[in-house]
Amino acid sequence: MRRVISLWLPRFATDRLRRLATTSSNGISRGRLPTEQDKPLVTVLTAGGRQMVVAVDRRATAAGLRPGLPLADARALAPDLAVRPADPEGEAATLARLAEWCGRYSPWTAVEAAEDGTGAGYGAGLWLDVTGCAHLFGGEAALLDDLLGRFRRWGYAARAALADTPGAAWALARFKDGAAGGETIDDTLTTGPGGSVVLVPGGARAALAPLPVAALRLAPEVTEGLDRLGLRRIVDLYPIPRATLVRRFGPSPGLRLDQALGCVAEPISPRPPAADLVARLIFAEPILHIEGLTEGLRRSTAELCRVLTAAALGARRLELALYRVDGGVRRARIGTSRPTRDPAALQRLFAERLEDLDLGFGIEAMTLTALEVAPLPALQLGLAGRQGAPLGTPADDALAPLVDRLGNRPGLAAILRFGPRESHLPERAVAAKRALDPGASGVWHPMPPRPSRLLARPEPVEVTALLPDHPPVLFRWRARLHRVARAGGPERIAPEWWRAPRQDASSDVIRDYFQVEDEDGRRFWLYREGSEGAGRWYLHGLFA
Repeated sequence: MRRVISLWLPRFATDRLRRLATTSSNGISRGRLPTEQDKPLVTVLTAGGRQMVVAVDRRATAAGLRPGLPLADARALAPDLAVRPADPEGEAATLARLAEWCGRYSPWTAVEAAEDGTGAGYGAGLWLDVTGCAHLFGGEAALLDDLLGRFRRWGYAARAALADTPGAAWALARFKDGAAGGETIDDTLTTGPGGSVVLVPGGARAALAPLPVAALRLAPEVTEGLDRLGLRRIVDLYPIPRATLVRRFGPSPGLRLDQALGCVAEPISPRPPAADLVARLIFAEPILHIEGLTEGLRRSTAELCRVLTAAALGARRLELALYRVDGGVRRARIGTSRPTRDPAALQRLFAERLEDLDLGFGIEAMTLTALEVAPLPALQLGLAGRQGAPLGTPADDALAPLVDRLGNRPGLAAILRFGPRESHLPERAVAAKRALDPGASGVWHPMPPRPSRLLARPEPVEVTALLPDHPPVLFRWRARLHRVARAGGPERIAPEWWRAPRQDASSDVIRDYFQVEDEDGRRFWLYREGSEGAGRWYLHGLFA
C-alpha cells in the first residue's frame, strides 16, 4: 500500500524572512530584532503598477490581511506593518534545500508544483513518499511528529498529513480542521498534538466526505461554480455522474476526486530521480567527529556492497549524503574507472573527501547511493588461488585502483590513455580515451615503424631528390639544411574514400612516406603529397 505525506508550510515566505533575520549563516541565533520582531510582516510584488501583498505572517493574518490585498489597503488595516519585497527565486531555492533534507526520511521527495496550491492559495508544500520507510522511525505517527518538530524548531509553521494518495494527504493537511468540528470519522483518522494527521489505508472516502470541495485542488472559479449549485462538500460530489461534472465544469473535478480516492493513479516525480540502490543509516545521537562518520561510512559501504553482490552489479558512481541537524545537507561524490563492489576500496576513495565536509552541529543521518552501476560478473580464480580478471575482459585490475585515486581529485575525465583508431592516417590512427573505459585499450594492428613524436601539423620542407619517385638526398627544414645519409620507403597511404572530402585538406590526397636519416644521425619522417613528381614535401614526425 502506497503511503504519501503532504507537508504544508502555510507561512513559508514570511517564516523564511524571520529565520534569515534572526539566524546567521551557520544557524546561530542573532537574537531579537526590537524594531520589527513584533510587527506584522508581509511580502509584496509589483503587478500592473500596484504593489500587491503575496504572503502574510500570523500577526498580519490576525490583523485581517490576506494575500492579494493592495499594499495601500494593508497599511490602512495595519499602520505598523513591516513590508519586504517578495523573493520567489530565493524561496524556491530554500524550498528545494528543504526537500533535499527530507531525503533523510525517504529518497522520494519533491516540491509541490505551483498548480498543486490551487484552491488553498497560500504557503508552500512538499511531497514525501514514505512507502516502506515509516518503520525506521518508530511508525507513521512518530515519523510525522519528528518531521513537524524539526521544521518548527527551525521557525517554520508546518502541518502534515499521511494518506495512501497524494490528493487525500494534501486535503487533510490543509482542511482537516474544517471537517465537522474536527472529530474523528469512523476511526479512520489519527491526529497528533503537533497538527499531524494519519489516515488509515482505505479510509479516504469517509475522511474526505465532510471537507470543502476546495480540498480537491480545484481552480477558484470551479470552486465558486460548485458553491453556487450547493455542492460545497466533497460528499456532495459522490453521487454525481462524472459526465455531468465534465459538461459543466470540465474534467478537473472528477479527475481530482478520483485521484484523491485512489481510483486514478497520481505519480510524484522525485527530485532527483530516486535511486534503487541506497544504504541508509540513522544515528541515535548526532555525529560530531570524523571518527564516527568513518565508522558509519564503513557500515554503509558494507551494506551497499552486499546488495550489489546479490544483484551481480558493480558501482561506477556513488554519492554520500550527510543530513545535519540544522537542516543542511552535505554531499560527496566519487567515481570509479571500472565497476567495483569492494568496500575497502570505496572507503579509501571517500576518506579523501570526508575532511572537506562541514559537519555543522552534527550529522543525524547518512545515505550512500549508487548513482550508476554496471554488470560485474563473478571473478575467475587462477590456479594459484589468486583472484584474476573477469572472463572476457582486459586485465586492468592492478591499474584501476591507481586511476580511481588520481581520477577522484581532478576528475576521471582528466585521466586518459591512448588507444588505436580504425584509420591508416597517422594523425587519426591514435585517440585519447578515458582510462579503463570499455574498449579504451583496443587492439593495435601491426604496421610499419612510426615516429615517437608526431607534429601537430605537417610542416613543409624543401627537398632535392635524384628522381621524382626516389627518396630525398637533402632537405631544408626550419632554415636548416640536412643531408640524407640513409633512407627507406616509400610507404603509400591513400585517402579514406568513405569520409567526406574537405577543402584544402592534405588527408584527401595520396601520401608517400619515407624514413630518412641525416649525416648527424637524426631520423625524420617525410612524405610527398600527390602524384609522383608533382607533389609537395612535408615533415610529419621525428624518430627518437
